[in-house]
Amino acid sequence: MNPKTFGWSEIIRLGAVQASLGAIVVLMTSTLNRIMVVELALPALLPGALVALHYLVQVSRPRMGHGSDIGSRRTPWIIGGMVMLAAGALAASSSTTLMADSPALGVVVATTGFVMIGLGVGAAGTSLLVLLAMRVDGQKRAAAATAVWLMMIFGFALTSGIAGKYLDPYSPEKVILISGMISSIACGITVLALYRLEGHELEMKRSTAVEKIPFRKALTDILADPDTKKFTIFIFLSMFAFSAQDLILEPFAGMVFKYSLGETTSLSGIQHSGVLTGMLLVAVCGSSRLRPYFGSLRSWMIYGCLASALAMLGLSIAGILEGEWPLKLNVFILGLANGSFSIAAIASMMRLAVVGGGGKEGVRIGLWGGAQAIAFGLGGLLGAGASDLARSIFSNPATAYSSVFFIEAILFVAYSVVIGT
Repeated sequence: MNPKTFGWSEIIRLGAVQASLGAIVVLMTSTLNRIMVVELALPALLPGALVALHYLVQVSRPRMGHGSDIGSRRTPWIIGGMVMLAAGALAASSSTTLMADSPALGVVVATTGFVMIGLGVGAAGTSLLVLLAMRVDGQKRAAAATAVWLMMIFGFALTSGIAGKYLDPYSPEKVILISGMISSIACGITVLALYRLEGHELEMKRSTAVEKIPFRKALTDILADPDTKKFTIFIFLSMFAFSAQDLILEPFAGMVFKYSLGETTSLSGIQHSGVLTGMLLVAVCGSSRLRPYFGSLRSWMIYGCLASALAMLGLSIAGILEGEWPLKLNVFILGLANGSFSIAAIASMMRLAVVGGGGKEGVRIGLWGGAQAIAFGLGGLLGAGASDLARSIFSNPATAYSSVFFIEAILFVAYSVVIGT
């Protein structure tokens, strides 16, 4: 029996799960970062390394995807991953209390917590995207991906607002309490949203010979496909450039354009507004009625990367001109281009995951999710490192940032060539 195609009510339920996942992650990667550096006066390298670690352990995504392929049902993996994520969040938040009196023990607990966070995100995120890919009609995959990711961003914003309101004045006990409450609510929402979502026709089973293929052979078979390999390379490279700009854009605005802390924070909001607009644009134009007029998802990926290259070139020129440039408009366009190619890539990922069937959808999604996670981890670290290196070479900070932005513009052009060939 073929499983029922998801309608918008089911898609929104999956979006609620994604929002819950994002709510826990943003508290760990943003709020704990601030606490360790400001309140605990620890080196900024520590939270940076912990965030990179949670990305690194997500190389296990393909193996987790294979596990859900064998079992046929994705729900246990999503719920199990969310519970693992919540437990890791509790450990990580508890570590801030230990760090004040016993830094070594606190670091050990934090490291354990972030490993659990990475594993939880990998398990829940991979199976959720597989479920979305397999049960959403091809004509509305772009719109479904946009809806789910918008809800995740909503989870980011809501959690940040709530945490920011109740964490002042700071105390370690408040951090643990709020983390525990948000994690508990997220787990509860996940269980309710997934209740009977997959239906009775997908009972836990190991029914076919295809599903029993060993993980190593399944991964080897998938990597032997030229389209899969090329798309994996594109995902890694494009998301590398996407994340490389994150840690240097606000310092650039502060040093070169003399923006205040509040103004640079607002600039980040402008960029995210552009990302959301780009996602919505692809969702609307990617619908079955408008697609003949606005092109395929592949076209959106190619032109999105080229538009990102032009926006990065604009930032490079802004550095050369040292302030005489419409920076806010430039940043909005950058977000618009980034949002366009990223959501088109996610929708394409969903389509490619189910091409050919074979019970390997989880491995495919896991492979691409792992590539994205590693790209985010390396992109943030190397982007910041490149800006430091450039500033050590050039005496003028504006010239240093311009050189980094120019290199990123070239990389975006290269990425468009990869997906276009």
